Amino acid sequence: MNQGLLLRFENVVQLRGACRQLRALSSREVCGAQWKPVQLSARPVGSFLLHPQLWPKHRLISAALSQCRHLATKEETKKKRKKIPLTRGEVEIRQKMTVEELAQAMGKDIDHIYEALLYTDINVDSVEPDSILREEHIKMIVQKSGMKYKSAKLKEEKERKNTDAVKRPPADPAVLTPRPPVVTILGHVDHGKTTLLDSLRKTQVASMEAGGITQHIGAFIVHMPSGEKITFLDTPGHAAFSAMRARGTNVTDIVILVVAAEDGVMQQTIESIQHAKNAGVPLILAINKCDKPEADPERVKNELLAYNVVCEEFGGDVQAVNISALKGENLMVLAEATVALAEMLELKADATGLVEGTIIESRKDKGKGPLTTAIIQRGTLRKGCVLVAGKTWAKVRFLFDENGQAVDAASPGIPVEIMGWKESPSAGDEILEVESEQRAQEVVAWRTYVEQQEKMKKDLEVIEAKQKEHRLEYEKKQKQLAHLTWRQRKAVLFKANKHLMFSRPKERTEMDENTLSLIVKGVIFGFSVKANESIKKLADKKGIKIKLHNVIYKLIDDLKDELNSRLPPAVVETTIGEASVLDTFSVTVGKNKIPVAGCRVHKGLLDRKMKFKLIRNRDVIWKGCLSSLKHHKDDVQVIKTGMDCGLSLDKNLEFSIGDEIICYEEKEVQQTTSWDPGF
Repeated sequence: MNQGLLLRFENVVQLRGACRQLRALSSREVCGAQWKPVQLSARPVGSFLLHPQLWPKHRLISAALSQCRHLATKEETKKKRKKIPLTRGEVEIRQKMTVEELAQAMGKDIDHIYEALLYTDINVDSVEPDSILREEHIKMIVQKSGMKYKSAKLKEEKERKNTDAVKRPPADPAVLTPRPPVVTILGHVDHGKTTLLDSLRKTQVASMEAGGITQHIGAFIVHMPSGEKITFLDTPGHAAFSAMRARGTNVTDIVILVVAAEDGVMQQTIESIQHAKNAGVPLILAINKCDKPEADPERVKNELLAYNVVCEEFGGDVQAVNISALKGENLMVLAEATVALAEMLELKADATGLVEGTIIESRKDKGKGPLTTAIIQRGTLRKGCVLVAGKTWAKVRFLFDENGQAVDAASPGIPVEIMGWKESPSAGDEILEVESEQRAQEVVAWRTYVEQQEKMKKDLEVIEAKQKEHRLEYEKKQKQLAHLTWRQRKAVLFKANKHLMFSRPKERTEMDENTLSLIVKGVIFGFSVKANESIKKLADKKGIKIKLHNVIYKLIDDLKDELNSRLPPAVVETTIGEASVLDTFSVTVGKNKIPVAGCRVHKGLLDRKMKFKLIRNRDVIWKGCLSSLKHHKDDVQVIKTGMDCGLSLDKNLEFSIGDEIICYEEKEVQQTTSWDPGF
C-alpha cells in the first residue's frame, strides 16, 4: 500500500481515538476510569494514538482540539456568511402598513425596503419611514425579498359606545308657553340695518364701530310699549346666518328685509331673500330712507316681484312698512307688524327640563375667559348648569344680559351671555345641558373621537387620490418607453436619473446652487407636528395663525390658498362692443366746438355707462368715458349692433375716419399662484 495513504489513514484513526478520549474525559467522574499514556509507535509526533496512560490531560485536550479546529472554523464561517433572518420566512401583512412597519415585520432595515421600491412606480425620494404603502407594493416587496406573505387577521375593533348628547323628544303641547320671536335683520350694505336696530333699542352701537359698519354679532331684546318682547339678531352680512343654517339650526323666526328706497334691490338684497327662503323663514319688508326726496317705495315693491317677494297690496303675504330708521319714523308700526306675524306663527317653547340652545357669538375676554352669546330654545338656563357645545363644555358661573348685567336665569327666546366655558365654541354650535361634568367630558371625548375618524378618512382619500395621480403619471411614462426592450428602458432611465442615483435627498438639495433654503417667521404651517397650549396662546397673542397638517398634499393646498388670498387682484378688460368711425364733424356748444364721430356698431353694443378707448393704427391713444351718445339727435343709453350713432369723447380730441371705438368693462379678478413645490 502507498506510504502516503497509510499516513493519512493513520491520522484518521488517531483523530477517532482522540474524540473517544474526549468523550470519556467528560464522563470520568461518573465512570471513575484511570488514564495512562502508552507509546504505540516510534513514528514522528505527527502520527500518534492516545492511550489512557500516555498523555497528561491538558495536552490531550489541546491535541484533540487542534485536529478539530479547522473543521469547526469552516462551519462558523458558513454560518456568518449566511444572513440569519430576524423573523420567520412568512410575513404577516396588512393594509396601510408604513415603510417602517413593513421593515420590522420582515426583520429588515428600512434601506432594504427602499431598494425593493426601486422596482415599483413609487418615487423613492418622496417616501418617508412613516409613508403608507399600497397592498400590491407590500406584497411585491415581500416576494422580492424571497419571503412569503399572509394577510394578518384583522383584530376586530371593539365598537365604541356612542356617548354623545342628543336633544330630548318633542315636548307635550300642554307644557308649552309663549316665547318672544327671534328676528334677524338682513339687507344690502349701507341700507340702514344697524341704524334701524339702534333706533329700536335706543343705543348707539353704530357710532362706536369703525366706519359705522357692524363688526360683531349681537343679540338684543326690544321691549314694546304693549309689554311684548322681540329678540333681534344683528349680523355682519350673512356668514353667521349661513353657518347656523348649514349646521341644521333654525334660530330665526322672522327676517326683516331692509331695502333703501332710493337704491332699490341690490346684490345683497337678492342674497338675503335667498337665505330666508332656504331657511323657510317668513319676510317683513322694511323700505328704509323714505324721508329722502329721491325715495321711490313703489319701485322697490315692483322690483321685488321678480324675486317672488309679493307684498300684501299686490295680493301676497309680505307686510311692507315705509320707515326712516335715522329719523325714527314708523318704527313702532314695523314692530307691531313683527308682533302680529309672531302671533300668527304661534311661537311657543318648553321652559322645563334640560336646556337646549344655539350659540350666536363666541369671544374671549381677558378677565372673564371664553364668553358666548346664546339664544335659549328650550328649558331655563341657570347658574351651575353643565353645558356642552361642539367639542367643549362649561359649568355656568355667571349669566349676563345684553347690557352686561348679571341675571339668574334665561328662558326660551331670551339672549344671554354665558361665562364658564373651558374653550371657546363656534358660532352656530348647538348647546345641550347634561347631568354632570363627567357626562360632559364623555360627550366631548366622543365628539373628538368622531372628528378624528372623519379626518383620518378624509386624509386617506387625499392620499389615495394622489397615489392614483402618480400611478397614472408613471403609466404614461411607461407607455412612452413601451417600444423599447427591458434593457433599453433601464438604460434610458439610468441615463435620465444618473445624477440622482448616488446622492441622498439632502445632498441633492445642496447640489443645486440655485436653491435657497429659508425659514420665514410669519404664518406658521406645520407638518406632522403638534402645538401645545402655551404655543397656541402665544400665537393668539401675536396674531399669528397656526395651521397643522398630517398630509403633505393638504399642507400644499392650504399654502397655495394662503398665497392666493394675499395676491392683489388683477384688472381684466372685457370688450362689450366695437364701432368704426365713418365720418367726422363738430358741433358748437356755447363758445366751444366739440369734435363728434359718426360711427356704426359692428360688434356687441355701446353702453354709455361703460368705459371707452380710441384706437388708431392699432395704438390706444385715449381712454375714458363718453361725453355724449346720440341716435338721430336723441340722447340714448345703448347702441346695438348695426346701428349708427354720433358720439363725443374729449373736446380736445380729434377723430379720423377709420378709427376704432372700443366699449369695455373693467373687472377685478383674483390672481392665483403658479407655485409648484416640486414633488
